[in-house]
Amino acid sequence: MNNQFVQALFQSNGGFAALVLRVPVGLILAAHGAQKLFGWLGGYGLEGTGQWLASIGLEPGYLMALLAGSAEFFGGLALVLGLLTRPAAVIAAFTMLVAIFSVHIGNGLFMSNNGYEYALTLFVVTLALVIQGGGRFALDNLFQKEG
Repeated sequence: MNNQFVQALFQSNGGFAALVLRVPVGLILAAHGAQKLFGWLGGYGLEGTGQWLASIGLEPGYLMALLAGSAEFFGGLALVLGLLTRPAAVIAAFTMLVAIFSVHIGNGLFMSNNGYEYALTLFVVTLALVIQGGGRFALDNLFQKEG
């Protein structure tokens, strides 16, 4: 693999700040993904989530539920570990943009009205992780040293 690409992908000067962002946001994303994929934590699983996504025009609903759930669950776990932080954060950020514009934007800003403030916050944090990388305490550092 090109050493310059490895450096760009894994290098980070994020220090402790990246850890503070990665772990709670990763856990939150993984929990939301578990709801969609497995029906855990009060979720509806792939079938229920897929039916709902199809009802709001995101079709095929089952596939969209699988994609969104996987992005959140596996991306969230990757963020917690700091493993492939930038790619995981890009996927999570894109997923949050889809949520903002397909579900929440018409409800205004505030969560109390199912607005977009929470998805926007997750988007901004994941975007910050794309920019700064996984930080000092990320598994990404193991790859950088090998690259």
